[in-house]
Amino acid sequence: MSILRPDLERPRERRPADEPRAGRTQGGGVRPRDGRPGGEPRTERAGGWTGVVRDRVRPGVVRDRVRPGVATPGAGAVPWGGAFSRALAFVGRTLRREWYGIVVDPLRQLRRRGPAALLLAFVACAGVIFFHAIAQHRTGATAVRVLGGVQGDLPLWLALLRTPVSLYVPALDLPVWAGITQLFLAFALAELALGRRRTLLIAYASTLAGTLSARVMMAMGPGRWGLGLPPEIGQVLDTGPSAAVVGLFTYLSVVRRAPVVFTLTGGSMVLESIAKPNLAGREHLIAVAAALVLGLLHERGRRRRRAAAGTRDTASA
Repeated sequence: MSILRPDLERPRERRPADEPRAGRTQGGGVRPRDGRPGGEPRTERAGGWTGVVRDRVRPGVVRDRVRPGVATPGAGAVPWGGAFSRALAFVGRTLRREWYGIVVDPLRQLRRRGPAALLLAFVACAGVIFFHAIAQHRTGATAVRVLGGVQGDLPLWLALLRTPVSLYVPALDLPVWAGITQLFLAFALAELALGRRRTLLIAYASTLAGTLSARVMMAMGPGRWGLGLPPEIGQVLDTGPSAAVVGLFTYLSVVRRAPVVFTLTGGSMVLESIAKPNLAGREHLIAVAAALVLGLLHERGRRRRRAAAGTRDTASA
């Protein structure tokens, strides 16, 4: 028995192997008795400790890891501020991409190709102004009706023959200068973005779709399925260039991925058909639908061509 250190004779207490001990850890850090690594800030949640554990990789370097099975603060929760910021960022990216696809890129094409790239736009506006001017007289109005007036009661071959000219025959009950502005923008942007040939194809297909749909609705009979029209509608002139305008804007919004332009074009046509349910409103909706289908078919073909080109590149490599 020692006289100087009587406490050395006390039996040593046995500690369970899994009980955390105070003192230094294997990495050299100091671990308190509550089991937290030394120097880690004490953060509590309703469910207990967070799952962040600080490991010492080498002297002077500390790395945080997450303990499996323990939730970290804010895991799976999206703050309202963060969701709003993400929504704003998404809207900003969409508007920026649409601005470059609809406006900036056509303006670059115009600067590179010059005013000759707007040939279709100038011809369309000149044709509308010419037919509007001569239609102010009785003889000129008769000539305009004979050359470009399309009605539902005409023979089909004659209606098809007059349809290309009807693109330049404005509606006499609407302000011509507002229509000319829309016509110029539609043909100019489409010609710069799509090319001259495809612009003519989409404009003619949209107008023709509206013309043929009017015949189908009259053949169905009045009130049938909510789409049929009475026979007297056959005396009403077709929409003229307006169907081509909404068709071009719709097709351009699809191939250039412009949801704002598509919403404004299609939404305005829907509101027009509700506010003023007439033949022109229905033909505009048919033109939007036809241009939408053509745009989706073009996008599908482009994806197929891109996939085939990637397959050929992989095979050649």
